[in-house]
Amino acid sequence: MAEFKRLLLAEIFIPERLRAIDEDHALAIANSFVEHGQINPITVRKTPAKSKGATPYTLVAGGHRIRAAAINEDTEIDSIIVEADQDEALLIEITENLFRNELSVIDRAVFVQTYREVWEKAYGKIEAGRPGNRINLIQLFEHEAGKGFSQHVADRMGISVPSLKRLNQIAQNLHPDVRAAVRGTPIADNQSALINLAKMEPKQQRQVAIAFKAEGDLKKAIQLVVPPPVKATAAAQQSAVLSKLVEAWEIASEETRDQFLQHIGMADDGMMATIVGESGE
Repeated sequence: MAEFKRLLLAEIFIPERLRAIDEDHALAIANSFVEHGQINPITVRKTPAKSKGATPYTLVAGGHRIRAAAINEDTEIDSIIVEADQDEALLIEITENLFRNELSVIDRAVFVQTYREVWEKAYGKIEAGRPGNRINLIQLFEHEAGKGFSQHVADRMGISVPSLKRLNQIAQNLHPDVRAAVRGTPIADNQSALINLAKMEPKQQRQVAIAFKAEGDLKKAIQLVVPPPVKATAAAQQSAVLSKLVEAWEIASEETRDQFLQHIGMADDGMMATIVGESGE
């Protein structure tokens, strides 16, 4: 059962978050705290042995709110204490954040992928007709009006299933170095750019991440790692065409060669004999 309590900030351990803290967003919440007070409590779980007992609670959800309280130099914060292990806590964090409009594309992609991964780790592989020992929300989703998990999440997020699949593509293939490099930049909310990055080899992605940090321009960073192909000269292009023509002539049957010569208007017997004879030497 959940318990409401006002806790000291110093009692709360803040683990690494799936979603990085946006200082501007935290500042906006801090201003709201001053004007309206704290409307929504944070969520924590009991971890009495953490830091040798110095931080008996661990943050589950509300990273921006706890940062806002720190900005305002508050010493306490309204909290809901839940019974949850580490995996269950991660699910709560994802559920609270997944359907929020202010999530960037990159954060939304990570949340969607991690939600299913963590749930399956905690409760077993999701399969139709296998509810398990606990209520499995994803399985409920899959039976809700005949919708699967992907359709449910897509509906809640106001996007199409193909869009959701693109988020999965980003989450599964985007290198962690790229995620870290683009977070907090406009690229983090540019789905097209993220998909193009996700299609690159991991080594190239890491190189792009380094170049992007130095250049601050994704297009330039990609060009440094993957230079655009050099355009062939007209002479080189024609040389390639000639090579293909010769190759095609050598593998063509006599009938096909006759048809080709007729097509280009060189069908007199003497010319044909000459060309065929030369090709057979």
